[in-house]
Amino acid sequence: MSNDYLSFYINGEWIKPEGRDTVGVINPATEQVFSRVSLGTAADVDTAAKAARDAFPAWSQTSVEERLAILDKILAGIKARSEDLAQAISQEMGAPISFARSAQVGTGLGHFATARQILANYEFEEARGKTQIIKEPIGVCGMITPWNWPLNQLTCKVAPALATGCTMVLKPSEVAPISAMILAEIIHDAGVPAGVFNLVNGDGPGVGAAISSHPEVDMVSFTGSTRAGREVAKAAADTIKRVCQELGGKSANIILDSADFAAAVKGGIMGCFGNCGQSCNAPTRMLVPQSKMAEAIEIAKVVAAKAVPGNPADEATRLGPVVSQVQYDKIQSLIQAGIDEGATLVAGGTGKPEGLETGYFVKPTVFANVTNDMTIAREEIFGPVLSIIGYKDDEDAVRIANDTVYGLSGYVSGEPEHARAIARRMRTGMVHMNGAGPDFAAPFGGYKQSGNGREWGEEGFHDYLEIKAVMGYNA
Repeated sequence: MSNDYLSFYINGEWIKPEGRDTVGVINPATEQVFSRVSLGTAADVDTAAKAARDAFPAWSQTSVEERLAILDKILAGIKARSEDLAQAISQEMGAPISFARSAQVGTGLGHFATARQILANYEFEEARGKTQIIKEPIGVCGMITPWNWPLNQLTCKVAPALATGCTMVLKPSEVAPISAMILAEIIHDAGVPAGVFNLVNGDGPGVGAAISSHPEVDMVSFTGSTRAGREVAKAAADTIKRVCQELGGKSANIILDSADFAAAVKGGIMGCFGNCGQSCNAPTRMLVPQSKMAEAIEIAKVVAAKAVPGNPADEATRLGPVVSQVQYDKIQSLIQAGIDEGATLVAGGTGKPEGLETGYFVKPTVFANVTNDMTIAREEIFGPVLSIIGYKDDEDAVRIANDTVYGLSGYVSGEPEHARAIARRMRTGMVHMNGAGPDFAAPFGGYKQSGNGREWGEEGFHDYLEIKAVMGYNA
């Protein structure tokens, strides 16, 4: 039995692509190809976009009750195939299987459950004097998603788009596309009408650019690097389509002098190493009082020593490989830059961990005495690499935290009133106080070059809706 997925899901059917090029999907723990997918073309995108356009009039007019029933069936499908999804995610991007089951698949369930809950009570219309304000589905949505949280990034787009009555064309990452193919099977089995959901595999130049520029696509939602986000925005400009982006980050984690210092440092390191550092909102810059730098270093040595990479198929593994040779090489060069620029190497460093010569495994690495002008403090590393930066006082901490082109997330630990005051001054779309985790009902997105628009929660509906004012409606 083949593990290959060579067809695309277009207009309710699995069809052969226009081209015949394929790409291998590599298991980053073994460096071996375990599946293949087809690489789509602009012609495939055109077929999918036209199918989505044809399906839009009927789907946009469905009732809330009809869409709720569909979301319920998709939720049931994700639950029924949760192990298939977890195994696919673990193999395609290296997530430890226990983490893939709990966090990676858990986010997929969370986004559909949240969209369902919001839809049940969402006000699509309101009277404003004699005028009726009506929120209508924007139309055909293009979706381009990354490999680091493959199911999470799909579902936080697909769920609100379905809930609001939009149709869509999805391009998952060609690096980690298998979980997306399983989701397409779940959506088909749930009875989503033909043309409402379409999936075309491929790379950015071949498929992503075609989605971004296609005249039948009314909005494009992109998650990925800031570099690629610029290209998406440029490609979308000619057709004046709405562009919603969730891009890079270099999130500061401010540990105040009023914090439980040992607990905050430990939690910050573990947070940075989560998903092997491959999260756009990872707390990669830890800011500590300069007077406590030595203490932070001693805690970091102990915590990092316990962060041992291993086989992601092993139930006990908490830290797997990074996703690819390209990512591995990038991370190695940035670790070397940290050494060359004079940061104190507390743990880890270049090369692979002992006994893990095969696979894209990275040593969990901590630098201390980092200054905010160093490369490792400026660039998004996307690996298990933490920079510890000292600050003089609150003003200095806020200045350092905001001294970045990014503004996705922030973290602050300390006495609650103190932490709240600092949180309000951080120029980021999100702030986690005192170890608070993610919230599916809260908006997710960033300031500055971390993107525009918001996903998750009620705000996640907004980008998929147009606003119509009908004057005299209530006369």
